[in-house]
Formats: sequence, C-alpha cells, structure tokens
Amino acid sequence: MYLTRFRVNTHRSDARRLLGSPHRLHGAVNASFPTPPSRAGSGPRVLWRVDRNANAETLLYIVSPTRPDLTHLVEQAGWPASDEPGWATFSYADFLTALHAGDTWGFRLTANPVHNIRHQYLKEGERTKRAAHRTPRHQMRWLLERQERAGFEIVQKPENRRLLPEGDEYELVVRDQIPLQFHRPPGGEETRSRASRKGDVQITKVTFDGRLRVTEPELFRRTLTHGLGKAKAYGCGLMTLAPVRGEGAAA
Repeated sequence: MYLTRFRVNTHRSDARRLLGSPHRLHGAVNASFPTPPSRAGSGPRVLWRVDRNANAETLLYIVSPTRPDLTHLVEQAGWPASDEPGWATFSYADFLTALHAGDTWGFRLTANPVHNIRHQYLKEGERTKRAAHRTPRHQMRWLLERQERAGFEIVQKPENRRLLPEGDEYELVVRDQIPLQFHRPPGGEETRSRASRKGDVQITKVTFDGRLRVTEPELFRRTLTHGLGKAKAYGCGLMTLAPVRGEGAAA
C-alpha cells in the first residue's frame, strides 16, 4: 500500500477544471495506474481526497495498492517546469502494520453521510431512496454509528471541556459541507438508480476532523485501505491520520 501527496497548482485553469469536476478528477487519478483495482473486488481500492488547507495550498491525497505515476497530473495541474517531481509517495504498509489497539490519533475524513428514506407514496417492495444528512448533528451521528464496525472510537471529551450539555461530547468537528451535482457520462461502472439514469450525480461531501482511538486494528486497517461510506469514486471515504501530541500515539 502507498500514500501519495500531490500539490495542486490552483493558478492553472486546467487544475481548476479538474477540481470542479469529481468525475474528471476520478478519471485523472485512475489514469495514474496501469491497471487500477476493480471497485467490484474485495481488495484495497484507490481512494483519493482533496484538502483545501489555505488559499495557497490545495493537496490531493491518494491511497492505493500500487505506486502511482502522476506525471500527467503535473502537466495538467502541477508545476511542469519545476525541478521537483511534483508529488511524494510513501510506503503505507509498515505504518498500517504498526497500528495497535489503544493508539490515539488525530484524523481527517471526507465522507458522504447518507441514509435511506421511504416516502409515503412508495409501494410495498419498492426500493427506498438514498438521501444526504443535512445537519452537523445527523452527520456526526452517521460517523458515530459506524465507528465500532470500522475498528475505532471517537475520543470523548472530559466533562469540564464540554461547552454544551448535549452535542459536544466528542473530540469531533464537522465542517465544509459541500453539495455537488455533476453529469456522469454514460457507460459508467456503477449501477444507476432511477434518479441517476439521466446522468446526474448528487452527493454531499462533509469533512470530519477529530481524535480517535484504535479498538480493532484489523478492522481499522481495512477502513484506511477500503474507505468509509459511499461515493468513494468521487473523493469520499479516505481517512488520514496525524500524531496527537502528548497522547503517546504509535510511531
């Protein structure tokens, strides 16, 4: 497994077009691999996420089973005239192996929190409709409901640090809710729902920042390499970790 970080040159028009179209960026990421893993398989897949940390810094993160070659992305959205390669790739396998139960990490996850709803006009046996969670409270609950199966738990705040009697129990911030609607060309791999047969994709991307504790290392490794939630092809599902000062996190 590999973790790659690519710095996007947002001053270039081609880069802005890529960032404005999750479908185009998905294609550009997959073009970095001679044979991308099938999304229908059970093994690790290609995951990616765009972080806009500041006006002058936009980063593309990719987690993948094989090492990518981002030369084409440098030509489209990087600094082709620079002496530097434009991206850095790190071996992820040793890091994953070193994760243990009880380790505490800071994390960032961009996800598509959704739930299934049933309208009153649906007939018996008809499929429910997938809808996005709209409020931070429901988005937070979506993540908390998945933490056990994903091999981690969100760290709870001490009572003396809670600013509210309810809704501030966890080391968790929900930010950057971004509703997206874009056209998907025909012939895609994903099965189309009735709403998407016209070629439109609608997702709501939300970023979670917080602290977690590893509870089941094997499940957690799967979360980091397979992603969490829906819309993984469009920049959702990738969780990254950062050391927490003073918490004795694993190296």
